[in-house]
Amino acid sequence: MTTPTPVSIAAPSDATPARRLGHARAFVAIAAVFVLFMAASSAPSPLYVVYQQLWQFSATTLTLIFAVYVVGLVASLLTLGALSDHIGRRPVLAAAIALEAISLALFAVAGDVGVLLVARVLQGIATGAAMTTLGAALIDLNPPHAPRRAGVVNGVAPLAGLAIGALGCGALVQYGPAPTHLVYELLLGGMVLAAVAVAILPETSARRPGARHSLIPRLGVPPLIRSHLIALVPILLASWALVGLYLSLGPSIASGLLGLRSHLIGGLVVTLFCGTGALTAFAFRAADPRPVQLWSPALLTVGTAISLVGVQTGTVWAAVAGTVVAGLGFGGSALTSFSTLVRLAAPEQRGELLAVALVISYVAFSVPAVIAGLASTAYGLHPTAVVYAGVVIGFSALALVARIIRGRRERRD
Repeated sequence: MTTPTPVSIAAPSDATPARRLGHARAFVAIAAVFVLFMAASSAPSPLYVVYQQLWQFSATTLTLIFAVYVVGLVASLLTLGALSDHIGRRPVLAAAIALEAISLALFAVAGDVGVLLVARVLQGIATGAAMTTLGAALIDLNPPHAPRRAGVVNGVAPLAGLAIGALGCGALVQYGPAPTHLVYELLLGGMVLAAVAVAILPETSARRPGARHSLIPRLGVPPLIRSHLIALVPILLASWALVGLYLSLGPSIASGLLGLRSHLIGGLVVTLFCGTGALTAFAFRAADPRPVQLWSPALLTVGTAISLVGVQTGTVWAAVAGTVVAGLGFGGSALTSFSTLVRLAAPEQRGELLAVALVISYVAFSVPAVIAGLASTAYGLHPTAVVYAGVVIGFSALALVARIIRGRRERRD
């Protein structure tokens, strides 16, 4: 097979209208594939309760199913995060889509926990490879007249995908036939379309030597960007830890602590949080990032506290209101975090830098959720949710204080 010729992303003044239109269509297609991958990653969340009822496993086993996905994802980010910078975006995307399709097929035929674990591991590897490559491709295709667009989509697409996947799966489980099969069959069809799209899209990254060396796990951050990334760590920890709680134990909390038994509600819990975040990131895409960086951790803190009150008192409206407020904070933090990194990254650093940010996010997403799953088995769901929310509030408050201090330093400078 011949190597596709890399496409130079020229400024609008130097590009023909046809080429600009081609870039725009490619940008939209890449964004759609990004949403599809994230929808597939959140689809199992509303099904966890169903699997528990079918196969009679504990919350610890549920947490293991959640954890192996993240292990595969983080391992993929560490080893494959920069690969597309060397061999091109299309080969990595094609491999990720193929692996995702295999995992979805395993989900569709799973009859026990063992097959489910294998499917989740493969899905994690595929998602990790796809996320960094899709994010880098969006930056490659970013139009010069809209320099923030790639950062906005990198912030919005994961949240939108998580929301769509959870809500769609919840609706299918509640109202559709074959609840543990149909959603994966539909997603598998989507992956076929994604493969076709990648096959006809132009390559956006020239081949560079060092592909084999790039597979060695490392977390390299250019010195000029390091301080910016460190400043983002508290909000990444707080926001993604909360995502982990919603995706792993959210449906169980809605059912066990708030008495909401519908599988649709289980998916809606995730959608309220992630969907609000996606809408927020889109609504503030052109806003000055400095005030957004200030109110995002504040809303995350307040929203988590309100949700905690709802869980403590069994008040559904308080839990819902807190989820929406926290989602606003999550969306603002996701937007400004990824936009900051996109703005600072050089072309040859994009894949690796996004991999670093995603590793931080997904470690925060997974480790607390795994601990919470183990704790819920040992101590119960209610005290686990209370302690977890308290930790998130602490990190959110720390992020707010860090942003205030950094803002004062920037004004002095």
